[in-house]
Amino acid sequence: MDIQIVFKIAAVGILVSVLNQVLIRSGREEQAMMTTLAGLVVVLFWVIQYISDLFQMVQTLFQL
Repeated sequence: MDIQIVFKIAAVGILVSVLNQVLIRSGREEQAMMTTLAGLVVVLFWVIQYISDLFQMVQTLFQL
């Protein structure tokens, strides 16, 4: 596993957190929620490939 993905996820988390706080303070709670969901979707798209690789590795490990 590449360490860069961890840093990317942390960067997205920090960015989404800051944007969320700014939007909540300005009274735009709906947009803050959408920003949080968009950040979650982006991170899930990155992580899905690693999860798929993990399942394939486990499958080849236990394949007879």
